[in-house]
Amino acid sequence: MATIRDVAQLAGVSIATVSRVLNDSSRVRASTRQRVWAAFDDLDFSPNGAARSLTTRRTNVLGVLLPDLYGEFFSEVIRGIDLAARREGLHTLVSSAHAETQTILSAARSMRGRIDGAIVMAPDASTAEAIHRIRDRFPLVLLNARFEVPGCSSISIANLEGAHEVVKHLLRLGHEPIAILKGPSGNIDAEERLRGYRRALEEAGVEHDPTLELAGDFTESSGYRAAGEILRHPRRPTAVFAANDSMAMGLICSLENMGIDVPRAVAVAGFDDVAIARFLTPPLTTAHVDAYRLGERAVALLLTALSDPEAAQKHETLPCPLVIRETCGAHHVWESGRVFAVRRTKEGE
Repeated sequence: MATIRDVAQLAGVSIATVSRVLNDSSRVRASTRQRVWAAFDDLDFSPNGAARSLTTRRTNVLGVLLPDLYGEFFSEVIRGIDLAARREGLHTLVSSAHAETQTILSAARSMRGRIDGAIVMAPDASTAEAIHRIRDRFPLVLLNARFEVPGCSSISIANLEGAHEVVKHLLRLGHEPIAILKGPSGNIDAEERLRGYRRALEEAGVEHDPTLELAGDFTESSGYRAAGEILRHPRRPTAVFAANDSMAMGLICSLENMGIDVPRAVAVAGFDDVAIARFLTPPLTTAHVDAYRLGERAVALLLTALSDPEAAQKHETLPCPLVIRETCGAHHVWESGRVFAVRRTKEGE
């Protein structure tokens, strides 16, 4: 195992400087700090205390790396992870690590020696390099990864199938044309939901119109901004599938501020089924994502990897069932928990 002396020699600095970097001292210049961290990576260096922890005992701490910590979806994922870990007498160490290789490596480096394994959300292709570089440092479970990593179990949600069901439902209600408010480019959730939208239209024999695929970024503000584009479209859609609930809510707010009735003039459906979705006026039709369960199952997969490092890696997918409420333009009747009748609400009814 590399020593602090090896790091100092490779970086061309003194041992004292390496020690200051480890202690996050402000006395080290940024350029020097960068050279020392590069040496850490090249030598796969861990401080002695952390190395002893990894080789002689468990820390009883699970690491969590998410691209963002804002919003109900991420808070529910964290809640599922935390409660599942606490049931096992474990703690969690949570960090935000955006989809750049260096930020993920930096976050993983800060956790090394302090955790037994990590749950990492990897929704973008740009995270692949970082995941491959840290997978030998501690056991990993991947959330919503668009790639497989040897030795890593993963869990994801049925994005394509959930979006497909939402758009099929809008088509059954007679909506056409149907627009989609997309998520950010390169994001696996957004891309899979776009594929589900396209598949539903193709199966219904509806000609693909790329001008009805509107740019969004999963934020409320992007949904709010999209309203004008939708209303100005030469083939003004009767329904919009927003690729997440945040954009759907921003869109509904903007449409209603313009005096456009939802759902009579324009129907809207989302994806995620965040808690507030059912309390909107009108309540939001959406695909349900059990974010709590996603976090809970990730812990179970990580504990399996920790208890049996030779166990075969597992890959799970959680379903995203359709939840019919009022923004899609349907009245629905429930019997024994199932929808058995729906009809479109037309303008003026």
